[in-house]
Formats: sequence, structure tokens, C-alpha cells
Amino acid sequence: MLDTSKAATRPQHAADDHPAIKPARVGILLANLGTPDNYDYWSMRRYLNEFLSDRRVIDYSPWIWQPLLQLIVLTKRPFSSGAAYKSIWNHEAGESPLMTITKDQTAKIKAAMHDRYGDQVMVDFCMRYGNPSTKSKVREMRDAGCQKILFFPLYPHYAGATSATANDQFFRAMMEEKWQPTTRTVEPYFEHPKYIEALAQSIERAYADLDTRPDILVCSYHGVPIRYLMEGDPYHCQCQKTTRLLKERLGWPDTDIKTTFQSKFGPEEWLQPYTVEEVARLAEAGKKNIAVCAPAFSADCIETLEEINEEIKESFEEAGGEHFTYIPCLNDDAAHIEALGTVIEENLKGWLD
Repeated sequence: MLDTSKAATRPQHAADDHPAIKPARVGILLANLGTPDNYDYWSMRRYLNEFLSDRRVIDYSPWIWQPLLQLIVLTKRPFSSGAAYKSIWNHEAGESPLMTITKDQTAKIKAAMHDRYGDQVMVDFCMRYGNPSTKSKVREMRDAGCQKILFFPLYPHYAGATSATANDQFFRAMMEEKWQPTTRTVEPYFEHPKYIEALAQSIERAYADLDTRPDILVCSYHGVPIRYLMEGDPYHCQCQKTTRLLKERLGWPDTDIKTTFQSKFGPEEWLQPYTVEEVARLAEAGKKNIAVCAPAFSADCIETLEEINEEIKESFEEAGGEHFTYIPCLNDDAAHIEALGTVIEENLKGWLD
């Protein structure tokens, strides 16, 4: 919790009825995608409705999309999505793995930032969809005296459906503040040397624990429609660069690593190759031992723990694959926390030194 030992005071020459002002701090607000509060039907429906109603995620005309969403998608999908969440749920903590991991990341970043800056900073996290909401955390920071806020979407790569919608929500929350803090948003860190190093170390550790070296490493990124690329979204190019930099850091040939895209939704053509199809093709081509990692995710979630480690694994094995290794996201790994901390410090320059 934030140290509140320094009480709010009135300005020196202010009248007696002037509201007290808390000591100025800098807020560091981490943001992730979000999570349902539970995996029951109504919790899933509320979460999916918020997520799939976002025009950054589904940009079809609301006149077309909303009837389909409300009458068809949200009638059936909460059951299947709820079952998927139940299979990975942290039952002991009563929350999704994404929530657990984000809490752990925040606690470690908070400790590192307080070691560096002391009580000058307040560190917390919010979710774009679900709880804790961006609006509630912006208000908490403002009430705690944060006159500056660094907003950090925890996505290494920029995409309209991730970074941009997180920023949108942050700015909407700022619109409701009577006294708006000065703000900065953190740019994507897909090519940051410490991020690439953390990725490489996680791959090297995973490979060192295996009896047989995988034939290929599949870097599976969350997909978006190809149309987004044509309209100027840089996500595809940033993903390709992360794979290239990772390959160069590992010192591997092109044949040992491949970029794919997962989580296709709807009728449009999405970025290719599709992970679920590519792993089957690799198995049929004789690549019986593969590893899969997910560099676009800062924390393990439904798309990695269920989609990759269950659905995509099943596709590989049904095509004749024999050994499938999922390499977890960086989560709260020490090298990842160091990388995120470095990115934060770089973005605080001029505010805190």
C-alpha cells in the first residue's frame, strides 16, 4: 500500500477553508488486458460484452455487430469461454492466472521503484476490461496526490486493439478529473535490449531442461486482421522484428525459429501463418519435436495457458507431432522485472532522476 505518513496540508498563504493538498507524487500505472471476475455464465457475459463491444477490437458497424453480439455470440460464447477459464483458473486465490501474475509483477516493480525513488512514487495496476478498472485506479492515484502519471500498457508490441485501447481508456478516465495530472504513455518495448535478453534467457533455460533439443521454436503472437496492417497498424512488423532480434541474440539460423499468429476471430483473413495450422504442417513435414513461446504476452493468460498449451498442442499431436513444449511467458521472472523497471526509469526522466 502507498505510504500515507505525509499528511495533506493547505498551501502556506491559503485561507482556512482552502482544501488540503497531498504531497506531490508520481504515479506509475501498469495496465493489462483484463479478466472476468469468475468463470460462471454471467461473469463471462459481462466481461465478453465489454471486450467485444470495444470498437478497437471489433470495428464493424455497431448496427451490424451489436445484434450479432447480443443475440448470438453472448448467448453461446460465455459457456465455452467459461469452461476454458475454469480449466486454468487459480482456484486457491479465486482469480484468473492473469490477475495473479499481474499482482506479482506489480508487487516486484513497486519494490524496485520504491528502492529507487522512495515515497515519491505510487505503483499500481489496472485492467482495460473488468476489474480493477482504469478509471478507479486513476482516481486513486489522483486522490493520493499523484500530479504526474506514467501509464504503461504491458504490451511489448503496439496494436490498435491492445496498446491504443488501453490508452483510450486512460484518457477517458483523465477526462473526468477536475485537476488532471500531467501524463505520459510508455511506447512499445518490442526491441528493447533488456526485453530481448529476458526472452532469450527464458528460451535458453527451457531448452537446457529438455532431454532433446526441439526441431524448431515457434514464436506465436496474437493475431489481428490483415486489414489492420494495410491501414497502418505496425503490430505485424514489430512482431517480426522481435523474432529476428531474438534469433540474432540466440545465434540461431532462420530454420530454427518461426513467427506465427494465433487467436483468429471472425470471417476476415488475419495475419498468417496461423499457429494452429502451422504446427500441424510442421508435424506433417517431420518436425516432431517443437517448442512454442508467446513473446507478445507479458503474462500467461487464457490465450497461452489454454489456447496454446491445449488447443494448439492438440493440433500438433493430431498431425503426428510427438513432443510439444510450451515455454511460459516472462511473467514475474527477475530479468523481465528488470527490463520493465528499466523501461519505466527511462520514461521517468525529467520527472524523477
